[in-house]
Amino acid sequence: MKELAILLLVLNATFTMNAQILQGSHWTARKVDDVYIVSVQDKSSISDALTDFAVSQKIQAGEITGIGAVNDATLRFFDPATKKYADKVFNEQMEISNLSGNIAVEEGKTFLHLHITLGRRDYTALAGHLLDAKTRGAGEFFVRPVNGKMIKVKNNDIGLYFYDFSK
Repeated sequence: MKELAILLLVLNATFTMNAQILQGSHWTARKVDDVYIVSVQDKSSISDALTDFAVSQKIQAGEITGIGAVNDATLRFFDPATKKYADKVFNEQMEISNLSGNIAVEEGKTFLHLHITLGRRDYTALAGHLLDAKTRGAGEFFVRPVNGKMIKVKNNDIGLYFYDFSK
């Protein structure tokens, strides 16, 4: 039993020493296997930090999931009739019960398409397309890159960007 405990400690120390810590504008990260674990600093823009992370790591396709807390969030809701987003700002402490989205390239730039569910103090929830939010407490995200580049092109009939698999 003692030998097993020592072996586990040595393996853990070896893993920790070999893990690379990355830093950028308002974020730190560690790559484990083919997944990045990203921490966004307190009082920082989630959209800006995660976009900076994706650009710095040259990720042009992938998946993002996360949890944490915010005290300032701007959500969007797409209206197909007008082909426009309606934005609404929420200034209160909320828990990120789920953030999910993808990374792609739109009009030549790295673009994050994020959706979020936020839990309020009264245990109700808000949900929608995330324009941006400021962390207040933790911001913990997993980024799973996909080899390659995914390009989205605007469909003017609908008013949204969609994957163009021919590019």
